[in-house]
Amino acid sequence: MLVLQKKKFMMKNVQHNSRKWAGMVGMMCLLAVALSSCLKTNDNQPQAPIALLSVINAAPDAPSLDFYLDANKANVYSFGFGNGIDYVSAYTGKRTAKFTTAGTQTVYKSDTLTLNQNRYYSLFLTNTTGNEQLLLLSDTIAKPADGKAGVRLINLSPDAPAVDLVIKDGATVVANKAFKAYSGFVPVASNKYTLEIRQAGTATVLATLTNVNLSNGSLYTVWLQGLAAAGTPDAKKLAGKIQTNVYYY
Repeated sequence: MLVLQKKKFMMKNVQHNSRKWAGMVGMMCLLAVALSSCLKTNDNQPQAPIALLSVINAAPDAPSLDFYLDANKANVYSFGFGNGIDYVSAYTGKRTAKFTTAGTQTVYKSDTLTLNQNRYYSLFLTNTTGNEQLLLLSDTIAKPADGKAGVRLINLSPDAPAVDLVIKDGATVVANKAFKAYSGFVPVASNKYTLEIRQAGTATVLATLTNVNLSNGSLYTVWLQGLAAAGTPDAKKLAGKIQTNVYYY
């Protein structure tokens, strides 16, 4: 069975501070072949085609935000840097994605997305104020082989060098990702690890995530966020984060 997992966020920076929140998303289908087949109206007529979209605020200067698709607010609670909202169902086609300052209609960043039927997406807000950018990824949710988890890496720090994702004292999982570059989901033996985000091709650790349990059949996204510049306030410094996208059982 495929279960779409509400985002489990865990952040550990180089000072080893951490924060996480978790829960369950209500949208599940036993087979992820056609999302729209899971949705019926009371008169048994199929609803309009949908996609599923999650949203993450990885912009270090951003205030607490709300998120809208066209005129429809998608979040219940506003979310700050390093947090986001679960997969929500979204009508397909061209949609206006809009981030506003929490509790207002003041637009922080707005752009047009194209969402296709029966697809899963993750939308990341990144870069500094005045240079805001969106990165929309199509989430491939194929089940890993037995005994494996899948991990992908995204570099969302606008001033950090290219980075590698490395298992401490072990193998390099993903190599050489510059700003806004990302990998697919790479199979890794299910286990508990310390993961290091390093400057590409070096032993220089930019961020560390400790005691990360990569469970059998689960898919995870690791990303680097924040700023590398000297004098950056602690709240905006480089940090690694991890989210559970889905798990199978």
